[in-house]
Order: sequence, then C-alpha cells, then structure tokens
Amino acid sequence: MVCCKTGAKSFQIIDKEFIKKFRSEAPKQYTYSDVKKLTNSFKEKVGQGGYGVVYKGKLPDGRMVAVKILSASKGNGEEFINEVASISRTSHVNIVTLLGFCYERTKRALIYEFMPYGSLDKFIYDKGPPITNHHLDSNTMFRIAVGIARGLEYLHRGCNTRILHFDIKPHNILLDEDLCPKISDFGLAKLCKTKESIV
Repeated sequence: MVCCKTGAKSFQIIDKEFIKKFRSEAPKQYTYSDVKKLTNSFKEKVGQGGYGVVYKGKLPDGRMVAVKILSASKGNGEEFINEVASISRTSHVNIVTLLGFCYERTKRALIYEFMPYGSLDKFIYDKGPPITNHHLDSNTMFRIAVGIARGLEYLHRGCNTRILHFDIKPHNILLDEDLCPKISDFGLAKLCKTKESIV
C-alpha cells in the first residue's frame, strides 16, 4: 500500500482505485527489489530529467528495457498513475510500449521497451553520444515528423478513450534502432471520452 507522511489517506484511496480500475489492463507490476535486479543495481544511467533518472535494464527473457525511476518529490502519485493508466490503453508503432511498473510505498518506476537512439533532442541539439551527434537528413526528419503525427492521431482518434498528451517535445520522442519515432512520457496526459467536445 502506498503511504506518505502527508496525505496518506488520499494515497491509499488512489492506490485502491488504481488497482481496482486498471488491474485487468495494466502491464506487469514489479517490486522495487525486482527493479534493482533488472537494472543491475542501477548500474547504467541513460537519461535524466526533472521527473527522475532512466537506467538501462534487462528482463529475465533477455529483452532490453529502459527503467524510469521517478523522483521522490513527484507530486502525490497522480502523474504516475496517469502515465500508467494512459499508456496501458495504447498499442501503436509510434507509441512507446510500457512493459511494467513498480508502485511500492514511495518507490515508483516505469519499465519501457528500450530505445537505442534515445530521444530526438539528442539529434537536434547535438547533446548525445558520437553516434547521434549528427543532424538527420531531410527524408529521415520528414519520416519522423509523419510518425509523430500518426502517433498523435492514434491517441486522439484511434483509442477507445481519447488521450491528450499535453507535453509533445523532442525530449519526449524516442527513436528505435530504425529511427522510428515513439511518443513517450504521459505524465501530463488527460483521458477524454470520445464524444467529449473539449478536443
């Protein structure tokens, strides 16, 4: 059960509602001990932001994963629950796949498919390792832009529940081994019924 010195009661309500509502469609839940094993005790850091740190890991079946450990100061858990709830409803080539999560007391982690080229901003701003320190040619950039648009169209029109991302930027676009773009980071996303006109 999730607990906190302040607002413990609301945490418990959020946790119960989350488990009840999303258990059937949520990805696999891991313990914090499992997360440490997957990442070899957080040995290889591959990214960092205001949300926390991302580590490279490996599932028991050999698949490489990116494990996002959320900062302890990350609100009261609503953004975390929002991200798991939102991304659990998706299945699209241009949306990153959430494979699992950890929600144990104040420890929160999201386990995604691993994207070997990282985020698009590394290509645009020359901040990445030597392999990404070059600008993309116009054809590749066009293909990435179209992929992002297809992902957004899917979120807005293709899901049973509309998902509004609200935080599209190069940092939140990940690239796989074929430079196929995948939208990530659903912490600020909002779910809307398909008939709601706010969109």
